[in-house]
Amino acid sequence: MNKKKVIIVIFIVILAIIGITFWILNSQEKPQDVLEQYVSLINNHSYKEMYEYLTEEAKQKISQEDFETRNKNIYEGIDAVDIKNEIKEITKEKEGTKISYTQTMSTAAGTVSIEKTTTLKKENKTYKIEWSSSQIFPQLRDTDKVRISTIKATRGEIIDRNKTALAKDGKISSVGIVPGKLGENKENNISKIAELTGVSEDYINTQLQASYVKDDTFVPIKKVAMDATELKEQLLKIPGVMITSIDGRVYPYGKEAAHITGYVQAVSQEILEEKQGEGYNSNSVIGKAGIEYACEDELRGIDGVEIYIVDENENKIHEIAKQDKKDGKDVQLTIDIDLQTKAYKQLEKDKGFFVIMEPKTGEMLALVSTPTFDANDFVVGLTNSEWEKLNNDISKPLYTRFLQTYCPGSTFKPITAGIALTTNTIDENTEYQYDNLSWQKDSSWGDYKVTTLTKYQGPKNVTNALIYSDNIFFAQATLNIGKNKYVENLKQLGFEQQIDFPLTITKSQYSNSETIDREIKLADTGYGQGDLLVNPIHMASIYSAFANDGKMIKPYLIYDNKKVSYLNENAFSKEATDIVKNALIQVVENPNGTASDMKISGLTIAGKTGTAELKKSNDDTESGTLGWFDCFTTNREEGNLLIIGMVENVQNNSSGGSHYVIQKIRNIF
Repeated sequence: MNKKKVIIVIFIVILAIIGITFWILNSQEKPQDVLEQYVSLINNHSYKEMYEYLTEEAKQKISQEDFETRNKNIYEGIDAVDIKNEIKEITKEKEGTKISYTQTMSTAAGTVSIEKTTTLKKENKTYKIEWSSSQIFPQLRDTDKVRISTIKATRGEIIDRNKTALAKDGKISSVGIVPGKLGENKENNISKIAELTGVSEDYINTQLQASYVKDDTFVPIKKVAMDATELKEQLLKIPGVMITSIDGRVYPYGKEAAHITGYVQAVSQEILEEKQGEGYNSNSVIGKAGIEYACEDELRGIDGVEIYIVDENENKIHEIAKQDKKDGKDVQLTIDIDLQTKAYKQLEKDKGFFVIMEPKTGEMLALVSTPTFDANDFVVGLTNSEWEKLNNDISKPLYTRFLQTYCPGSTFKPITAGIALTTNTIDENTEYQYDNLSWQKDSSWGDYKVTTLTKYQGPKNVTNALIYSDNIFFAQATLNIGKNKYVENLKQLGFEQQIDFPLTITKSQYSNSETIDREIKLADTGYGQGDLLVNPIHMASIYSAFANDGKMIKPYLIYDNKKVSYLNENAFSKEATDIVKNALIQVVENPNGTASDMKISGLTIAGKTGTAELKKSNDDTESGTLGWFDCFTTNREEGNLLIIGMVENVQNNSSGGSHYVIQKIRNIF
């Protein structure tokens, strides 16, 4: 072998030795890797597997069962997640390898950062952890315990424009049983309690049989309102019943404002998982409807939390982490609860709504939907039977009517008039020629005819058509505007668009499809029928244009001193709004006007009546009729009001149609 070949062989051998050495060194288990594996098991709650990482000496000091229980109670008790190590130093010493590191974890009290040192020893060629309780927290001794306490935060109040509370934290009653005092007739007494509270006997017995219950334990069964005086008096006559006062959400106007405030409920396990890390805990409540839901982030308080170590005598010896409480913020609404209550009283026996707005500012002063429910019932907790009864009620008390859409009937005619005048399709003096109470464009309509109710003297112009609520005039006006231009103007007024509002408003629509597909339907739409559906809050905004020289105000509910804003500053021309407004005043002032019974001495009111038949066919007698009245004042000293009102099934009322609604609005004034 020549010298060159020898050198090559030696070089290859050296490389092989280096490679084998490198492989041996890197294939050996490293103490820091073992520590990382152990931490990953904590994150996975694998406490049984963690025990196998302990040295034999450590295992002699704690059993596997006690080890699992201690680690589980501490880590899960403080909601420790996302535990991570950052190695600072690794030192080899006689007793083993010592690793210094910073450990961080997310807990119920926020992120905790701890400086730690862990010693690992080799046993049977494997690194094991020299474990004691100080591996959890350096200050924790084997005889100590970790405690967590909650510092209760306050949920913000919902207040009206005058700072009257509509929702606030207060007190409710907790009905419970002291088992040892039920007496000899235990079963009979439990049956009486079940009957009065609506809670099943099975549920009561299950609560009484819980492992923590002793003869003198107070076992909560049902929450009730503080003012449920009669019920509480009946319950307290039963041996074993005890009633205490606890914190709870209170709605002073539980029925009158329920559809505005909404309600809160205890947070569910599902929501806790969904909102992990956002400050919710098992004792939290969360907004489920109305402003409570819409403004949850502002209203909710975040409880403070303290994690600390106590000795065997429960003396606090070290604070691990503390997160200060954060009280929720109050939410002030534009609502006037006195006006809200007055409007509610007018409708409480009907199915309907009122939307009351200040037309110059857009402030919502009252939003009523009836029938309603009591928001307090959701806080104290509904039994299954109570929920079923409420949810299946055919009158739909949970249905927020002022957020839905309805056929507006003749209250839509001023809007068609505004479009026709603004587009110069008609002017104040334009007259249509027809004499009968029914009309069709031509024979292509077949048997279909537009009908109107009143034959009147005088020119068939826009003013008289509004005073007498003439369907034929507005059908013809809409046909003359033309489908494309009419649809374009409806879109500019906000149809098929989502209005920015804290509570979700259903979009108004002019058609069930993307367009008005038939000429007859176009004619019907002009006087408020067809596929037309309008939301009452949106309707209030459109009507505000007749009080604001053509500018559609933007409605708002959260109290704000900012500059007034508009949904459309050029909804109608000023000339058009003047003509329509003056005609709407005559609807009330003129003795022949359809709303002459709304005339009130000293007030100038512009208004429009409307009825919408919901018949699916000529033979339909079940669907009923909607009665509308939309109006606004022009000279009210205390500030003008714009009211959109509707009642369902007015065909059942003796006063008939929209006049039933007019009487209720008169009462409000």
